[in-house]
Amino acid sequence: MAHGEVQIENDRFRVTRWTIEPGGAIPMHRHDYDYVVVPMVTDRMHVTMADGTEIVTELEAGVSYTREAGGEHTVANRGAEHDIVFVETERLA
Repeated sequence: MAHGEVQIENDRFRVTRWTIEPGGAIPMHRHDYDYVVVPMVTDRMHVTMADGTEIVTELEAGVSYTREAGGEHTVANRGAEHDIVFVETERLA
């Protein structure tokens, strides 16, 4: 299971805290805006792109990364013990 909690949403930004439980996933989705991810944990998540290719992303707590708009993917926590938690900030304008 995965769930997102929108913490801030205004005309410029949307900030969402995501939690992906072990074995859970964020279903296939498209990013319509550029975004920054701030991992809250050090772990690994599996990203499956719309074309079926897979990327393993190594997360380090507090070390941010950014992606451009247009990506489509599923994000999964294949670990058996810990939640993956990150904060995503989308630049809406």
